[in-house]
Parts: sequence; structure tokens; C-alpha cells
Amino acid sequence: MTETPHRPPSGWDSDAQGHLRLGSETIERLAERLGTPFYAYDSARIARRIAELRAELPAGLALHYAIKANPHPPLLGYLAERVDGFDVASKGEMQSALTAGMPAAHTSFAGPGKRDDELAAAVQAGVLVNVESAGELARLARIADAHKRPARVALRVNPPYELKSSGMRMGGGARAFGIDAEQIPGLLRAWNGQTLHFEGLHLFAGSQCLKVDALLDTFAANLALAAQLLAHAPTPARIINLGGGFGVPYFPGEAPLDLPRLGEGLRHHWNEWQPRLNAAQGVLELGRYLVAEAGVYVTRVVDRKHSRGETFLICDGGMHHHLALSGNLGQVLRKNWPLVVANRLGQPNAETVHLHGPLCTPLDILGSKLPLPRAEPGDLIAVFQSGAYGPSASPGAFLGHPAAAEILL
Repeated sequence: MTETPHRPPSGWDSDAQGHLRLGSETIERLAERLGTPFYAYDSARIARRIAELRAELPAGLALHYAIKANPHPPLLGYLAERVDGFDVASKGEMQSALTAGMPAAHTSFAGPGKRDDELAAAVQAGVLVNVESAGELARLARIADAHKRPARVALRVNPPYELKSSGMRMGGGARAFGIDAEQIPGLLRAWNGQTLHFEGLHLFAGSQCLKVDALLDTFAANLALAAQLLAHAPTPARIINLGGGFGVPYFPGEAPLDLPRLGEGLRHHWNEWQPRLNAAQGVLELGRYLVAEAGVYVTRVVDRKHSRGETFLICDGGMHHHLALSGNLGQVLRKNWPLVVANRLGQPNAETVHLHGPLCTPLDILGSKLPLPRAEPGDLIAVFQSGAYGPSASPGAFLGHPAAAEILL
């Protein structure tokens, strides 16, 4: 076994005893206060990420947060003061956004299956509705008529291309998301301006992309498509949501986005196309990229066992809190996330182990064949890159275990 010291990823600190620090506290002190498992989100890291983005983005491009990435209420309150808008995907998320202090004027609502009560709530609140089909547009018109209040509308476009090298593709081909681009001109030409206030377009072709060239190609294609479609608009567009898709590295061999190069390309394309968009406000919609790397999931080892020559550490947290960590949230082949024995930093790796959670299923995997210092019951495991798609994207009710605590530091 290698004698390489056991360290957290770059940028995370520890005290002299080799205990991970989260914000101003050690991980053990937080575990005593919160119990385990828990999620901790570092607000300073989120603030730095937003400042880095602001420094690189074109001046005319607003920054929105897609709250599906992490809807923790204190986190939403923190972000509401630092981004330009929220993007939501349900009535519940819409209410969370408004409660957090984001004005309805800066909140947009997407999703392919909006119920009538959700559309009515958006109309009453004054939230922008990103319409996903001709049928939804007709329903929204009837609801707006019934409430005697015009609906604010953008059309979500299913483009004829996808975001290449993305972890999850949401555009191109036949999709449940958005209206096929070739159908948009007809809808715009037949627009009912008395009931529906046209405000713009929403384009989102994919997510979790780490390739700058792929992101820039899609951004340029989105701008060109928006300019083409807006030639048919009944009134000038106020907003064009150009999507996002910025990825973060989770696995060995993955490199973070080259943000300065990405920003340079975004500025070039925006400056080229913006004059043809009739002064519409451009929006960059990001979720994971703002919060994932600021979050840590912490679980405690409760048992150590051997099975046919292999060592297993059984933890009190698992896929019911962190489905993505188990590999069951879209991965084809499960890979290990960056994690440490958080109270044994600086010690050498001493053994290869498997990490499992407490659930009665072989899917409850936290890590496989990991080189770690020798860990005993009571030790703490910290999983990095855990600020996005954590508790709210996991089967928390499965087997009735307690929920993980969450804290914004």
C-alpha cells in the first residue's frame, strides 16, 4: 500500500490533528452538533464561484440559479442576494424561490408536465412561464383568461442539436422537453397578445459538460437559433435564456472548466449576436456549477467487517441521502467520488476497502476498492463535490432512515 499522505482535494483545509475543516469549524465539532449524516455547504466557496463568473461573463448576460440543483432554504436565501434570477421546475420550487426573496419578475418556471394549478399559481404570482408544448400554451391561455390576468410567456425550444460531451442531453431529436424549433414560427405568428405576453425564448441543450469547445459551440448555436426564431415574434423579446450546462469534475482524469477561455468565447459570441436580438436580456442558467463544489456529505463508520478476504466499512449514510454517489442517478458505470477519512488526514493509506451504507440493497455503495488509512467505527467519511443533487434528488423515505441534516456555513 502506498505511503502517500491521505489528503482532501485542493482548497480544503485541516487542523494540526488531521481533522478536516468546514468553514470555521472542524468536522468532528460539526458532527457532534448536527449528528451524522449531514451535508455542509460553504457559502464562501459559492461567493467565490459567483465572483469568478461575474468577472468572465459578458456584461449583458444575467446569471440565474436553477434551484433544482439544491433547494436548501438558507442556501436559496443566500443566493437570492447574489444572482439575477431563479429558474424553477415545479409549484413547490416556485414557492421556495419567492419565499427566499427572489422577485417574481426574475423567476422563470420550466418543466414538461405543469399542472393547471401550477400554471394558475404562476399567472397569479407574475412568474415567467417557459412553455413546453402547444397544448400547454393553449391551457395557459385559458387559465390566464379565467384569472383575467395576462400570462408572462417564453417558449422553451427543443433545438435541432444537442450539447456534445454533456452528461445529460436535453436537446436534439425527439424530446419530452420544449417545443421543436420548427414549430416555433407558427406559434409566434398566431400569438394571442391579449392573453399571453410574449417575453422570449428558453434554450437548454444539456448539462454537466466539461468541454469548453462544446459549450461555446452550443452557446453560439443557441444565439443563432434565437435570432432566427425571433424574426417571427409578435413583439420584441425581453429575455433569452441560453441555458448553461457548465460541468464540475467528479472523477479521476476530469479537469475543471477553463473559465477564462470559456468567458472569452462567451464574450465573443455574445458581442457578435447581441445586436441582432433587439436588446433582449441574455440569461445563463446554472445550477450544479454554482454549488456542487461547495458541498460536503459527511457520514460515520458504524461497522468494520471482512468478507472473503475483502474489507467493508459500513456507514450510517448512503444512497437514501446521496443517490448520485451510489451511481444510480444517471451513471452508466459507477465511479468513485473524491472522499476522505476526514479525521485521519495526513496519515498514509493502509488498506483497500469498500464503503457501503446501511440500506438492505447491494446498490447502497459509497465507494469501491478505495485506498484509505485504516478506519474504525466512529471515524468520519467526507464526500466532496456534494453540493448539488443531494438530499432533494435522493429517495429519502426508502427504509425509513432519518434524514440527513443540512447546514450553510
